[in-house]
This record gives sequence, C-alpha cells and structure tokens, in this order.
Amino acid sequence: MIDSRLLCLLVGCEPLSGREHPWFESESATEGVRYVLRKARVLLAVYYAYMLEYRAELIFWLLSGTLPFIVMGIWMEAAQQGAFSLSALDFARYFIAVFLIRQLSVVWVIWDFEREVLEGTLSPHLPQPIDPVWRHFAGHAAERLARIPFIAIAISVFFVLYPAAFWVPSIWQIAVFAIAAGAAFAMRFLIQYTMAISAFWIERASALFNLWSLFYIFFSGMIAPLEVFPFHVRQVVLWTPLPYLVDVPANILLGRPVNWLQMLVVYVVWGSALFAVNRWFWRRGLKQYSAMGA
Repeated sequence: MIDSRLLCLLVGCEPLSGREHPWFESESATEGVRYVLRKARVLLAVYYAYMLEYRAELIFWLLSGTLPFIVMGIWMEAAQQGAFSLSALDFARYFIAVFLIRQLSVVWVIWDFEREVLEGTLSPHLPQPIDPVWRHFAGHAAERLARIPFIAIAISVFFVLYPAAFWVPSIWQIAVFAIAAGAAFAMRFLIQYTMAISAFWIERASALFNLWSLFYIFFSGMIAPLEVFPFHVRQVVLWTPLPYLVDVPANILLGRPVNWLQMLVVYVVWGSALFAVNRWFWRRGLKQYSAMGA
C-alpha cells in the first residue's frame, strides 16, 4: 500500500485521510506511480509546446552561454607558453564540455518565482493539489528538450572550425555524463529555488543569487579547470557542490579520473540538506505570504 505522506512529500500535496485523494483510490503502489507519471507527462507536453513558441529566444539564450568559448581562447594561449600541465587541445576539449554541461543545467527559476511573489500570480497555484515547484521544474526540463537541436548545431560548428579538438566519448562516458548532467541540473535547481523562496521576505531574492554567482563562476570550473587551482584550494572546494555543477561532469565526458565516492557523498549530503532547508523555508514562507494578505 502506498504511503500518502511519502508521496505528498515528493510532489508537494497536502496529505488527506482515507481515500480522498485520487492517488489512493487503489491500494496499489503501481497506480500511484502511474498517476504521478501521467501528471509529469502532461506538464512536460504543455511546457514543451510553450517553449517551441519561442525558438528565436532559445537561440539568444544559447548565445548568452558562450562564455566558455571566450575563456577557452585565453587558456589555450596560456597553455602554449607551457605554464600548465594541460595542453591547448586539452583546454579546447574541456571548455566544449563545459559549454555542453552549462547548456544542459541552466536554471532561471529564481527570477520566475520572485516575479510570481511580487505580482501575486503565485496565489492561484497554491490551492491546486501540486506544489508550484513542479511547474517550474517541468518548464526547465521541457526547455532542455527544445534546446538540444541548437546545442548540437553550436557544437558541430565548433568542431568544423577546430577539427583537432574532436573526440568520441565511449558509451560508458556518455551514459555517466548524462546522469551527472541530470544531477548537476537538479542540484543547481534546488540551490536556486531555495534562494528564490526568500522572496517571501525580501523583494529581490535575485540579489542572493548574484552573490552566489561569484562563487559559482570561480569555483565551479566554468572559467578554469579545477586542475589549475592550488592543491589545498581544490581539496576544500571538492567538498562543496560547486565543482559538481560543471567541472566534474565535464571531466567525466572527457574520460578524466573522478573521485566517484566523494561525488556521491557530496550529492547525497548537500542534496539532502538543501531539500530539508527548502521545505522548511517553503512552509515558513507560505505563512508569511498568507500574513501579507495573499
């Protein structure tokens, strides 16, 4: 028999007694899972159709994420001076992997949620039997699907212009990278959504994200591989989520060595802590939002 409290914790509904909720019309756990998957499929289909209406905007979003290509030129020039263990070709491949992981894990939920709170448009979603976060999550996931063709074109153009950097990852590397990319997206979404909930108390939750971005830019591997950092700095940063958002997934795709146990520990510990804080913030935030007359 499926546990109502567990399902409601995952999808954000209010646990009801008896069989009031459609999930519990059947005592079969399979029926409950099918219900959740059906809702997820509908949300993804709706938001995918919505994203397809903004193809031109998707291209501009894609172009706004080309910073790795700019930084790549700087590091390739530096590598030619022989000051680093990585060659110019290594830097080129690293930053194309960085470009890919950033495109697959981009998140903007803090701006959407902040606007919903400030404008009061969050209120109509609260009585519905699903946490509003799943609408944002579905929108992000659908945007990933709509963005993939443009990502493929951008990477193809890069390899045409710089064919020496072309390489073919193994099936194992691609499979593990896909998992790592999904985990990076989930972690990044959770971090940003937790910050977004502060909009219940402050008008500009995005200001917190701007502060976070300073650490993200420097220590995630976005502007430099973690390998070029001093040893002691690298050892500290590897126990934070930052390098697992960019640097580690990129290295997985490139076939470089990764500390799998440490990666698992960081994802589990930080993910669990962030989830607990997120849910606590959400409950307190709803009380604050209601007190404001929403």
